[in-house]
Amino acid sequence: MKKLLLVFGTRPEAIKMAPLVIEFKKYPKEFETLVCVTGQHRQMLDQVLNLFDIVPDYDLDIMMKGQDLYDITTRVLTGMRDVLIQSKPDVVFVHGDTTTSTISSLAAFYQQIPVAHIEAGLRTHNFYSPWPEEMNRQLTGRLATWHFAPTMLSKDNLILENVKNEAITVTGNTVIDALHWVLMKIDKDPTVENSILQTMEFAGYNIDRLKSNRKIVLITGHRRENFGEGFHNICKAIKTLSETFTDVDFVYPMHLNPNVRNAVNEVFEGKKYDNVFLIEPLDYLPFIYLMNKSCFLLTDSGGIQEEAPGLGKPVLVMRDTTERPEAVIAGTVKLVGTDEQKIINFVSDLLLNDEIYQKMAQANNPYGDGHASKRIVDYFLNS
Repeated sequence: MKKLLLVFGTRPEAIKMAPLVIEFKKYPKEFETLVCVTGQHRQMLDQVLNLFDIVPDYDLDIMMKGQDLYDITTRVLTGMRDVLIQSKPDVVFVHGDTTTSTISSLAAFYQQIPVAHIEAGLRTHNFYSPWPEEMNRQLTGRLATWHFAPTMLSKDNLILENVKNEAITVTGNTVIDALHWVLMKIDKDPTVENSILQTMEFAGYNIDRLKSNRKIVLITGHRRENFGEGFHNICKAIKTLSETFTDVDFVYPMHLNPNVRNAVNEVFEGKKYDNVFLIEPLDYLPFIYLMNKSCFLLTDSGGIQEEAPGLGKPVLVMRDTTERPEAVIAGTVKLVGTDEQKIINFVSDLLLNDEIYQKMAQANNPYGDGHASKRIVDYFLNS
């Protein structure tokens, strides 16, 4: 029996690793599956654990007020040292491009334990965009033994970095597995939708508006490189758009980071707009529900570039680069940066021009069929 340790610390990681935890646990005779969370995000991480009914075997609980990258790095490294010495896994699984993933991989390397990197091979080739994620994913790639790439383009990136072909497996993205799991949960149980609607009301978005078939533009933002001027531009664009398109609801579940909230408060100055809803962060389940109800998304998130096309929703990405160019090539995503006027123009195009909208909405999702976790587990069953 192989002992596996799956490590994650943020909400996006938890969403993408949860289907893999569930899949591995289907094989208790072949694998002892352990979960370690670092708590790099706390409240948002716990929401996902509860949704997928995952109870961590180890919880480093590193999050503290005002933490920076130095704090996260040192606390994950020393915390993982103790977990690895105690658990003695045969393989450590990490995901994507967080500080948790990179430092957990480094801790595993120090113990000479091989690392499996989920969502491997994403690249912008710009160390500072996104920051620190681009360097994180490259460092993790250097430390990994197995690379589970979501797409052929990700595999090509790894080959160019001299990773051996036999060390790479193209699986699709586990986020689509999670998306299918959540949609099935909503469809199977009518009480889930009622609970979601109550959550929306509590967060600050009126249920009657949600049921009224008004167009919704769903907005998210949290990237460090957009702190400051970038977020001010984003908020000013939203303000202008809301005044122009009074029949459209602009719904922005605000990230808890003060750099995000301060920019929102400075632009909107506490004034209420009838069609702007600056609501509290949503759990994954209601967020997917709201995404499914929306017309399109305006975001700087990475995962949404993968999830939204799976629902036929166009995505305008408020970044100048993306490590997910497959979606840009497929036509489901457009990069709009953080220039105020560009955001206004692109959002206006999608709201006013049905041909432009349909072209993006009907493009094929390049991120898989919802069976990525099974492919990863099958690899270890057969190796």
